[in-house]
Amino acid sequence: MSDSEVTRIRIKNYQVGLVGLKKILADMAADYADRPDEFCREELLRRVSTRNYIPDTAREDYGRALLRELYSFLGRPVPEETSSGLRITILGPGCAMCDWLEQVVLTILSALKLPADYEHVTDVKEIGRSGVLGTPALKINDRVVCVGRVPPHSAIRKWLEEAIKK
Repeated sequence: MSDSEVTRIRIKNYQVGLVGLKKILADMAADYADRPDEFCREELLRRVSTRNYIPDTAREDYGRALLRELYSFLGRPVPEETSSGLRITILGPGCAMCDWLEQVVLTILSALKLPADYEHVTDVKEIGRSGVLGTPALKINDRVVCVGRVPPHSAIRKWLEEAIKK
């Protein structure tokens, strides 16, 4: 585990990459497991901010997200954070079909003028952890809607429109 490795975490509705987070969590695990949440949150913010920019206006949101990451690292129950908006994930190693699905989804999002948190996961291990057995796969708001093919534009558009109504 490198102290220059970038780890992506969700802060409110955004994916943020943080340098050295895994190393910080590993270093803190033994000494901070029994400390109060507020103390751990402040220590996480202090350590993370030495290598990452944390906007003053988002400090509280970063603190909550970092504490969730520490809980997860320690194997504790992780408090859920409600998020709003669309979360789109394409799962696929970057083959022609995966790239085509990505282009179709981005085109439809643009045509509908929908803001979305968008991610294309290409890491095979991460795809496997998601429980998807074929690629490309499309997830909308953490729900798998299609696996192993590029669906028609009309189907993707319908899924996106349904997701924003919920």
